[in-house]
Amino acid sequence: MNKKQQVAERKTFAIISHPDAGKTTITEKLLLFGNVIRQAGTVKGKKSGKFAASDWMDIEKKRGISVTSSVMSFPYENFHVNILDTPGHEDFSEDTYRTLTAVDSVVMVIDSTKGVEPQTIKLFKVCRMRGIPIFTFMNKLDREGKEPLELLSELEEVLGIESYPMNWPVGMGKNFLGIIDRYNEEFVHFTGDEKEEKMPLEQLQQSELKDHPQLQSTEEELMLLDEAGNQFDEEKVMKGELTPVFFGSALANFGVHSFFDTFVKFASPPKPRKTDDGLVSPESETFSGYIFKIQANMNPAHRDRIAFLRVCSGKFERGMSVKITRTNKSIKLNQTQQFLAASRETVDEAYPGDIIGIYDPNIYQIGDTLVGGKESIQYRELPQFPSEMFRKVRVKNVMKSKQFKKGIEQLVQEGAIQLFKQDATEDIILGAVGLLQFEVFEYRMKAEYNVDIEFTMLGDKLPRWLPEPPENKNIYDSRNILVKDRYDRYAVLFESEFTLRFFKDKYKDIELIDLLESNDYKSL
Repeated sequence: MNKKQQVAERKTFAIISHPDAGKTTITEKLLLFGNVIRQAGTVKGKKSGKFAASDWMDIEKKRGISVTSSVMSFPYENFHVNILDTPGHEDFSEDTYRTLTAVDSVVMVIDSTKGVEPQTIKLFKVCRMRGIPIFTFMNKLDREGKEPLELLSELEEVLGIESYPMNWPVGMGKNFLGIIDRYNEEFVHFTGDEKEEKMPLEQLQQSELKDHPQLQSTEEELMLLDEAGNQFDEEKVMKGELTPVFFGSALANFGVHSFFDTFVKFASPPKPRKTDDGLVSPESETFSGYIFKIQANMNPAHRDRIAFLRVCSGKFERGMSVKITRTNKSIKLNQTQQFLAASRETVDEAYPGDIIGIYDPNIYQIGDTLVGGKESIQYRELPQFPSEMFRKVRVKNVMKSKQFKKGIEQLVQEGAIQLFKQDATEDIILGAVGLLQFEVFEYRMKAEYNVDIEFTMLGDKLPRWLPEPPENKNIYDSRNILVKDRYDRYAVLFESEFTLRFFKDKYKDIELIDLLESNDYKSL
């Protein structure tokens, strides 16, 4: 198979959702279809002793949730699939945001009993800013929930995206009969035993179900969709302007297989990526890629650090020499792996769209570009997502200060938490996008570095950066704390919107930068 074909068969996507919408359950079903696992785990692993294959940290198994992004690669039909399973907990972290920069498509899982929820909106905005194709799976149709037309309306109004239902449910909850597959023009009967009985729509009209009241109301809804609904437009899908919608039940394993078969046909293959010098095509002969995630201690016995690399162009071959653009240093990539969550196997070659793990001897940073040959390119730096909540942290036992410092340094480098130092006192302040980041940080400091820590709550703050060092430090106090970030840039942590507005009005000559607004997502 030539390189062009290898690139075309790559399907690299993330699965996003609000907590408990069924994201990890869907991931497990996809792994079953790919013959990667024989039996799906369950998020109720605490009781059953089985755990989801994509959850590998002890804290994930104890809590029954995903707290860090996992990567799973496997062949399916004529495609090579790379799934990035992101944390779905309501206190997800910056890790989730960064993962979305490494994919070509996104599957958005929505709980049909609840509709569009806050975390979904946050993640969706990042996808829209980057123009990522979005496919929607309305889950839990075997339970009583919102009407399908209401779900579509909510999807379009709340998220501001057009929708096209690829299939349509016949009833819900106890009266759930199945789905009308509009794309394949067939009826899929829900029997409740994880077997999908399919029949052409013409055959349905001769079956014993033809006079079922649920089917008759469904036909009326389908007529309405045909007359007043959006038209399917693949070009709009690829631009992230229209989302194909699928209905089903992941737990009952209904509708997931047909969804996946359709998804891999339409999901985006690897696209050109922007660098400081313009676009780089995935079909370029020169190998290049960038690091979007670093994970320390995936194997506690070896205290290893793994950098996750998105291959963007050329062909990766184990043992090849590459240059780190940031430092201009060359390194041989001998220890390289592909993943099934924490399970790994050596990978000898990889193509654009693939996610590989490379051993990190503490020389990589998130956002680093790796290039083969003599060229020097830099993929646009990953955006820094400003923290929303802050805590001071100190080590309980001063004799463990060395381990404390090493733990903070490594966990900050891998992006698990953001680091600040209070200018006046040198107190260490940690910033996070969600509360769970603090819990994971405390857990990992104890489990991986044997350090007990103590937090002091600072609550929610509004961070704003200063383009220049402050001339008068006396104007900063507990309501607007002056800090330095890990890059020694000055920032101010404001107590509230009121405090921020008051400061702006009083000190009009001081420029304040909102990091989120200053980041150009589309340029990544």
